Amino acid sequence: MAAYAHNDSIPDFDDFELDEVVVKAKGTSKINYAATNTELITAVELTRAACCSLGESFSTNPSVDVSYSDAATGAKQIKLLGLSGSYVQMLTENVPNFRGVSSPYALDFIPGPWIQSIQVSKGSSSVKNGFESVTGQINVELKKPQLDNALNLNAYFDTDGKLEFNASGNLHLGKKWSGALLLHGANTFWTHDGDDDGFIDMPKLKRASLLNRWAYLGERYVFQISAKGLLERRQAGQIGHPSHKLTNPYVINVENNRLELFTKNAFIIDKENDANLALILSGNVHDLDSKFGYKAYKALQYDAYASLMFERKWAERHSLSTGASLQYDNYRQHYRTMQSDASPLLRDYTHEAVTGLYAQYTYNHDEKVIAMGGMRYDYSSLYGSFVTPRLHLRYNPTEAWSIHASAGMGRRSPHPLAEFSYLFASSRRFIMPAELRMETGANTGGGVTWSPESGERNLRMSAEYYYTHFFHQMNADLENPHEVAILTDTKGYSHNFQIEMSVDPIEDMTVTAAYRYIDVKVDYGRGYQTKPLTSHHRGLFSVGYSPFMGKWQFDATLSINGGGVMPTPYRMADGEMSWSERFPTYCTLNLQVTRNFRHWSIYIGGENLTNYRQKHPIIDAGNPWSKDFDATMVWGPLSGAMGYIGVRINI
Repeated sequence: MAAYAHNDSIPDFDDFELDEVVVKAKGTSKINYAATNTELITAVELTRAACCSLGESFSTNPSVDVSYSDAATGAKQIKLLGLSGSYVQMLTENVPNFRGVSSPYALDFIPGPWIQSIQVSKGSSSVKNGFESVTGQINVELKKPQLDNALNLNAYFDTDGKLEFNASGNLHLGKKWSGALLLHGANTFWTHDGDDDGFIDMPKLKRASLLNRWAYLGERYVFQISAKGLLERRQAGQIGHPSHKLTNPYVINVENNRLELFTKNAFIIDKENDANLALILSGNVHDLDSKFGYKAYKALQYDAYASLMFERKWAERHSLSTGASLQYDNYRQHYRTMQSDASPLLRDYTHEAVTGLYAQYTYNHDEKVIAMGGMRYDYSSLYGSFVTPRLHLRYNPTEAWSIHASAGMGRRSPHPLAEFSYLFASSRRFIMPAELRMETGANTGGGVTWSPESGERNLRMSAEYYYTHFFHQMNADLENPHEVAILTDTKGYSHNFQIEMSVDPIEDMTVTAAYRYIDVKVDYGRGYQTKPLTSHHRGLFSVGYSPFMGKWQFDATLSINGGGVMPTPYRMADGEMSWSERFPTYCTLNLQVTRNFRHWSIYIGGENLTNYRQKHPIIDAGNPWSKDFDATMVWGPLSGAMGYIGVRINI
């Protein structure tokens, strides 16, 4: 795809209505005409659940896992191929985003109603966007100003006391200029403590964000600019519980202030051969101020990104993309890892500049055989020079069969305080490494998809396997119950096998079933062992039914999360064991009913209707100032069944 497009040309496949004729499309689909293993999630799929944020947009997806990092802050973490989201390169409209300080809370920073589509690419992905992808890329496309003039409103309220409101509208100024304004606000009005341990289950939240973007689409020049601001406040801990009278409550406060800016410029040289020269510039400022009792982590991050790329096709089968990039990060961190107000704030100032060159060649023989090979050379001011090779192959022998394979390297600069800041929600003492080392991993894998001609049944079956091996990896060793040992030169690997089937058994109904096996091992210096707090199995069964020409929509998703191992338990001061050696398998059920009208719809649903929740997720919650307090041993849901209602208006 041409550099200036940046996936903007991928349609959102929303339903289009003309009198009584309704054209429908799948909410999720495999892109079999691309070399990479990419799955497209459209806005149609996002309406099957509440999807208040990016983190909630994967509830019906079997490939991506989203879970809570701890039992206090509400921070969420993403996993792809069974590994932490830090190895997934997050992109917003193909621009690297949410790195470092923002990563623990980033999944809540993009409202679901702002999203036009999501592309999930598994494996080492393309070298065009950098060297950081190890397990894949997740690219979020936001609503475009060049779409037809429209005003979209969305209001949501749930039984946990959370209210959200979203608005987006665009305006065309002539044939070439268009602009869009997107608004978001969220507020939690009350607190709840389901297990009566004195700590609220979910944090009190206040968030507001605004995005303004403009686009100029000329014959020879394309220009886009976008600016976004975000303010967020979270408060958690021993608050809002009248039955617990405390003179010195344990309180958690997290404040995120963020400013984002990016611009894209493309000069179209030869439209017939997709020849163009593009320049992308982006910059972000993130200010985080978090306190966990007396512990504290304050960070100010400036990052800037520039990419200059040239792309062209030859003879329809050959295309070349080449370019240069610059990534700059500046971190100013102040932290206190001791649970004492007398302990001083330590500081850590670091900055890194990475310059790089890349070339990527693609061969496409009538979409039957597609091969894409890429190579990057980068130089880091902290870690020196390195090379990143990647290769993707796809073979479509018939319209029904598609076979893909990939292999490649990925690297990333570690930032332990930023990435493990959620571990401050414990009494553990931090043991920091003497020096940092760039993480290096290799990913290989492939799979097959079978979509036979089956009339209106639209049968699709797929199987895939990926192996990831880390030569140098950063991990937090939690085996000592009173320490967090940050290790920057561990080794590890993961096996990820997934099978999936989707079929339309009757008209207007789609059924999806998937199973995934995950095996993640880490060597902390004691030999390879299973990584704690990681499920070995996951199953998903989803049904969507939209009868009466789409006027009604019924959706149900059952998720089965397999058990796994915990860090080694220990005996606490009261004689009780801290936790079990393993955590069990559990299931969650989400349901939603939507009634669609011509210009608006109303939806009502529920999440975790099995009402399963992890019992006593906070260790020694009654004495948070003790050495045994720990809110980070989280493996399951933190709150029980929840209901919600919402309205979508499209004018």
